[in-house]
Amino acid sequence: MLKEFKAFAVRGNVVDLAVGIVIGAAFGAVVNSFVDDVVMNLIAGIFGEPDFSDLVFGVGDGVVRYGAFVTALVNFFLVALALFFVVKALNRLRGTEREKPTMRECPFCRTSIPKVASRCAACTSEVEPQAV
Repeated sequence: MLKEFKAFAVRGNVVDLAVGIVIGAAFGAVVNSFVDDVVMNLIAGIFGEPDFSDLVFGVGDGVVRYGAFVTALVNFFLVALALFFVVKALNRLRGTEREKPTMRECPFCRTSIPKVASRCAACTSEVEPQAV
């Protein structure tokens, strides 16, 4: 059982997942700090308050604190926006290539066949295989 656990724990996917979680937590702290310490202070400069938590209205004896919801919504939007820009920058740095098509059209019956096929599955005509 110990050998099985060791094999499971050092498998590539588990290690990659652990690294991703640790980096994600650290990145989350950076983004939250940016939102709380920079962006929300800019909002405070514009609107006069760093958050909208004081916005409430009463319904009978109850109080609806919609300002806390608006603050959470703004935080979510800003975190998502920051994450979008980071992922976009990483994709640009990584130079993601567009996937090359793996299918082509049969010249005889016009059905879609794999590029490496030497015979059409629909009409059984022989076709010249193409490089992928």
